[in-house]
Amino acid sequence: MRRILFVDDDPGILQGLRRMLHPLRHEWDMTFVTSGQEALAVMAQSSFDVVVSDMRMPGMDGAQLLTEVSKLSPRAVRIILSGYSEREMVLRSVKPAHQYLSKPCQPETLKSAVTRALALRELLDDSTLTGLISGMQSLPSLPSMYAEIMTELRSPEASVARVAEIVSRDIGMTARILQIINSAFFGLPCHVTSAAQAVGLLGLDTIKGLALTLQIFERFDEEEMRGFPVERLWEHSLAVAASARRISKRQSSDERISDDAFLAGLLHDVGILVLIKQLPTSYVRVLTLMEEKKISQWQAEREVLGITHAEVGAYLLALWGLPDSIIEAVAYHHCPEKCPNRAFGPLSAVYEANEKDSGRNMQPTIGG
Repeated sequence: MRRILFVDDDPGILQGLRRMLHPLRHEWDMTFVTSGQEALAVMAQSSFDVVVSDMRMPGMDGAQLLTEVSKLSPRAVRIILSGYSEREMVLRSVKPAHQYLSKPCQPETLKSAVTRALALRELLDDSTLTGLISGMQSLPSLPSMYAEIMTELRSPEASVARVAEIVSRDIGMTARILQIINSAFFGLPCHVTSAAQAVGLLGLDTIKGLALTLQIFERFDEEEMRGFPVERLWEHSLAVAASARRISKRQSSDERISDDAFLAGLLHDVGILVLIKQLPTSYVRVLTLMEEKKISQWQAEREVLGITHAEVGAYLLALWGLPDSIIEAVAYHHCPEKCPNRAFGPLSAVYEANEKDSGRNMQPTIGG
């Protein structure tokens, strides 16, 4: 049974949550507290799978609380549930919170957010790894890409179009921007799966604040990159994205499917970024084993780590609230036969595109 901690300084709100979520009492073990300090005291005594906090509270607000939660319980899913919509306050929660939900929130919306964020945890039977993933607040970019976006944002002639073009070519920036734009704060009727659209909706001033002040983008340190051909990962991801879009357009006239296929292709190997960043020593062993045994990257990952980049990437994107079709494509891009959904979609396109690009690169290399 999942353990969920709810934090809100208004007892009436907590009572309303108790009533609203009463039907879930057989699925969730729920605790309700009225302050950040009380939440931390409770967490010091027992562990929780999810912490759902209001944003504006006296003494310790939601952003401060979730920052402490990330240190005390790295594996916990951190969600802001708030009725306040000031952009500045919401953006303060960007780094410590995995997701932002707006009040009033329907039971099914909250249940879906929690369930999706935890859906792939069973696949990651490693508390250390799930903690490392949950603690990630950004994904690293190539130094050249990072320099390019920072130069553009600091330029007095910066443009939304140029920023969108740069973000659309970067794995980490794209994932982070889509996490933010798909939060319930923006009240969008559907998920945004285009980085360019996301940048346009956020606007240049917001992007500048996120990147220059909150530092939501991160670059690979030159030392971190040593021994890892990460440039090849970007090349492969962009190639798969473009190919997946072409395949989708041949199969369907629905532009949304082709847009989702491009995004899924760009992000399909995002788990490799996570593993290189969080477990560099272990990943050296993965690459060594690939070379020694002439096996695929995901097979070497399975032998060394007991998990593959597909599950790791899907878990992070689920945690960040990205659309199910993208998560599905990332999770099953090496084994589409295991996916319950057999209809044509981003997964089919990404699988075919990935096989084609990997086939052109027979030597063991990063990305696949």
